[in-house]
Amino acid sequence: MTAETRKGRSRSGAIQRRSPLAELVRRHDRDRYQTALFAPADRREALFALYAFNYEIARVREIVTQPMLGQIRLQWWREAVAAAYAGAPARPHEVAEPLAVVIADHALTRVHFDRMIATRERDLTDEPPTSLAALEDYAEGTSATLLYLVLEVLGVPEPAAREPAREIGIGYALAGLLRAMPFHAGAGRCYIPAEIAARTELDRQDHAGLRDTAALRAAAAEIAEAAAGHLQAARQNRREVPRSARVAMLPAVVADRFLARLIRADYNPFAPELAAPDTLQGWRLFAAALRGRF
Repeated sequence: MTAETRKGRSRSGAIQRRSPLAELVRRHDRDRYQTALFAPADRREALFALYAFNYEIARVREIVTQPMLGQIRLQWWREAVAAAYAGAPARPHEVAEPLAVVIADHALTRVHFDRMIATRERDLTDEPPTSLAALEDYAEGTSATLLYLVLEVLGVPEPAAREPAREIGIGYALAGLLRAMPFHAGAGRCYIPAEIAARTELDRQDHAGLRDTAALRAAAAEIAEAAAGHLQAARQNRREVPRSARVAMLPAVVADRFLARLIRADYNPFAPELAAPDTLQGWRLFAAALRGRF
């Protein structure tokens, strides 16, 4: 048997051993799937449950035809979380059932789930956020709050790493919204704050038509600079972050790379080259995890 054959069989075995949760996250949330692989083996499945939950509530806007139907789906998840904390039988669902186990096993903080679900209600309106502060609050309510739960699964005392997690969660989410702008614009949604749109004289019709304009680039640059500022703030006291928490901080590596690519595209979020995935992302994460950096 050749070395290449052994390698191929090893990869095949790894795929066969991947759990349904891991497979779901791998298919729909490549970034978080890759970061979870650097967590301790006994915590990965719990992280996949959190990331799968996040995927389920994040996709509600995409799978409903009316805001009311979205509200109903989000309420279903509120009740599923409430049942887990009440010790009631978990609802039969591929994500809700393992999530209930993770909540019990790791004594996760309920308010974080409540905030994530409440924040996702904002996705059900097509109105853009009013200000950058409002967009950052959305980013904290979704991405950063998820990281607070990740820290709990990793067994990190929250105060020790909460502020860096907050900054990275916001920075990663802002970069992610820029990365997803072509998709959102095509669906008639705009996450560029109204105050930024007004200041840059952005025409929403240009945005919806995926047209590259000076106003669009100026607006994207302002959001990108805010994202970079949050990532930089997270690193100010990097040495004080417990090593056990640094897996949670790896999304910063992904956000940094996208922002660098956006700068090379002269802040045009619709540049075709930005649609191509970073094929070296796994190696970048590996190098960061090996050095304990983010």
